[in-house]
Amino acid sequence: MSARVEKETPRTIAARLLAWYDAHARDLPWRIGPAARKQGARPDPYAVWLSEVMLQQTTAATVRRRYADFIARWPTVEALAAAPLDEVLGAWAGLGYYARARNLHACARAVARDRGGAFPDTEEELRALPGVGRYTAAAIAAIAFDRPAAVVDGNVERVLARLFAVETPLPAGKTAIRAKAEALAPHERPGDFAQAMMDLGAMVCTPRKPACGVCPLSDVCRARRDGNPELYPRKAPRGDKPVRRGAAFALFAPDGAVLLERRPPEGLLGGMLGLPTSPWTEDGAAAPSRAAPARARWRHAGAVRHAFTHFHLDLDVYAAVGARRKKPAANQLWADPETARLPTVMRKALDRARGAGFGKP
Repeated sequence: MSARVEKETPRTIAARLLAWYDAHARDLPWRIGPAARKQGARPDPYAVWLSEVMLQQTTAATVRRRYADFIARWPTVEALAAAPLDEVLGAWAGLGYYARARNLHACARAVARDRGGAFPDTEEELRALPGVGRYTAAAIAAIAFDRPAAVVDGNVERVLARLFAVETPLPAGKTAIRAKAEALAPHERPGDFAQAMMDLGAMVCTPRKPACGVCPLSDVCRARRDGNPELYPRKAPRGDKPVRRGAAFALFAPDGAVLLERRPPEGLLGGMLGLPTSPWTEDGAAAPSRAAPARARWRHAGAVRHAFTHFHLDLDVYAAVGARRKKPAANQLWADPETARLPTVMRKALDRARGAGFGKP
């Protein structure tokens, strides 16, 4: 089998993968399928960009649902650029990594203002846009404009690490994997090839129990030849995530409304609505009497834990009922707890307070 691996060329590997994609491509709402592409249809760069930003660190199943809402509300880049940032952040609630939403809005404004609503078609120009990094620029260039580009997301990284049995552990191994991607990227149908690699990783070359028996590249995969594809991509040992602690405060009005606070524009959850909180530190939460947003008979309602990328957050949740202020602070507002669009960690804390008997059921 080793000899077979060596005989394969980037051209033959691409041809085999594209033939598989023609038969098995995922049907995704932002995608122009291979059959439609062959008939001359081309994807909307706005749709490609929007979906790629949403897909970062978020599953395709989740994005499928939320993408439809976004595209219905803001069908063009000009419409998104004209929307208030607060509305975009509210619509993004639950998708995580909220800096993406701020960058999404800034990029839309730049494209609408500086480029007449037209996305550039080269990686270099795309990377000059707010929030567009190396991967997103390559994906847009390949998928929307059919430019050869090395598109390497987590799925593609796993496929290539196994196909070539890349021994260098991640993250150092990313350099070798990218070199393989650059060597494979074809000049014919580069957009379909990029999506084929993504689909192969998502549907066949999965992190656990890959379906090697139906993989179009199984007979040339070095990891399969070695007998344990799940060893790849190799990863350097990770240390335990640190734990930060804080307190969240759910103040309910007698009619059930809850007091929410908009976080500062920069930093984690920047610009998002949520419960008022104390600072998040590794030394422990601040005393409730010092960090609470109002004087009230605060009661401990329990605690919640949320995992961010680089740390765990433990929040002690305090709840109280107080009179609705006629004039809350400039960064605060009263909202219906049922319909408020909140980041996941804030929804957890609010639900914990309501589960303790506060607010309307």
